[in-house]
Amino acid sequence: MSAVIVALRVKASPEEAFDVFTQEIGAWWRPNGLFQITPRGDGVLSFEGRERLITTLPSGTVFEIGKVTAWEPGVRVAFTWRQATFTPEQVTHVEVRFEPVGEETRVTVEHRGWDTVPQEHVARHGFPLAAFQMRQGEHWRALLAALAAQFV
Repeated sequence: MSAVIVALRVKASPEEAFDVFTQEIGAWWRPNGLFQITPRGDGVLSFEGRERLITTLPSGTVFEIGKVTAWEPGVRVAFTWRQATFTPEQVTHVEVRFEPVGEETRVTVEHRGWDTVPQEHVARHGFPLAAFQMRQGEHWRALLAALAAQFV
């Protein structure tokens, strides 16, 4: 299974980074027109307990992005990821690790499973897998930079 892997250091402890990633995702998440979660946009993301990742659209509609598969505060969080245009069997997986590096924390995102979504699917925009994953990596880098800005 292919993967997009992106890492960035933030000026926080692993516990603080985990908390901001999970509890404040709606504050730092930045929509990207190329990778919209629903055809109506991304809405406001939030983790509903340790159960699932959702987005709430301006209309109040809630869309479940995925189920939480691992919740280890200060260490890692993992969840399934699907966009609204995915069929039920089209699911990708995200794992986020929080590793101490001196006085900072390396936040690593690994997003796997895009090779199971056909190239012609609207979510892939017709991009071959390598090009799509490069663009997906750019998006995750921008998201991690927005996360890092929460600690400045």
